[in-house]
Amino acid sequence: MSAPLVRLLENMNQAIVGKEEAVRLVLAALLSGGHALLEDVPGVGKTLLAKSLARSVQGRFHRVQCTPDLMPGDLTGTNIWNPQEAQFEFVPGPIFANVLLADEINRSTPRTQSALLEVMEEFQVTLDRVTHPVPQPFFVIATQNPIEYQGTFVLPEAQLDRFAVALSLGYPTAEQELQMLQRAQDKRDLSQLDPCISLQDVRSLQQATQQVRVAPPVQKYMLNLARATRDHAGVKLGISPRGVVTLQRTTQAIALLCGRDYALPDDVKFLAPYVLAHRMIPARGHAARDIIADLVDSLPVP
Repeated sequence: MSAPLVRLLENMNQAIVGKEEAVRLVLAALLSGGHALLEDVPGVGKTLLAKSLARSVQGRFHRVQCTPDLMPGDLTGTNIWNPQEAQFEFVPGPIFANVLLADEINRSTPRTQSALLEVMEEFQVTLDRVTHPVPQPFFVIATQNPIEYQGTFVLPEAQLDRFAVALSLGYPTAEQELQMLQRAQDKRDLSQLDPCISLQDVRSLQQATQQVRVAPPVQKYMLNLARATRDHAGVKLGISPRGVVTLQRTTQAIALLCGRDYALPDDVKFLAPYVLAHRMIPARGHAARDIIADLVDSLPVP
């Protein structure tokens, strides 16, 4: 494993207690050029994770609290008339960051949610026929509460498809929670977390991810897994071709995080629930993650 990646993992795990797997999944989304969706109750460390990542890579961090009255321009920015120059001037919104935390994204209206579609895929914002590129790297961490659905707007399939991984942090163990209390008592917070790599290092790691080898048998295994979801009796909408491409990219990233320059079938099996489940629409009475787990257990592994 490269030195910058080791430093990044150590730094993140120093800030986030007992969530090594979640940290790796979020970093896999970042290195693959995708984004991450965290589905969990409040207070389990989602904001801390996003802030820790931004601080670790010396990136610009913005947080947006999504509410029903949030407008698209509140995210993207808007053109404001400049009387001195006698012309409109673009004022960037919080979307122009390296790490954007869209908190409780499903509380914003579909119109506001759609403001993220272009930038999450093409890393640019188009306003009044003028295109504005966002800083690179650009990474969105969105959260939503899986318990409270009153006053929310369900994310459409096109929006969910923009997220490379979807995961839950979950509650810490008793030992981990005790460690958190001790840290709070010692007043250890993000101000003590030193930046460990640069934005250029992140871009280099993203390029290194693209160089990780995925052998044809592993690619065939990914395809078989995706095609099996399309033919499954308990699935209304299976994995799209873009979902398969995302699975390959995140597989390359997780292999790099494991210190390898080649992908293994085990990488695919580990990632499948986090990369594929949120892209499916299961039939009534079925759970997407259970279907993925059954397919992973039943399909032959190369």
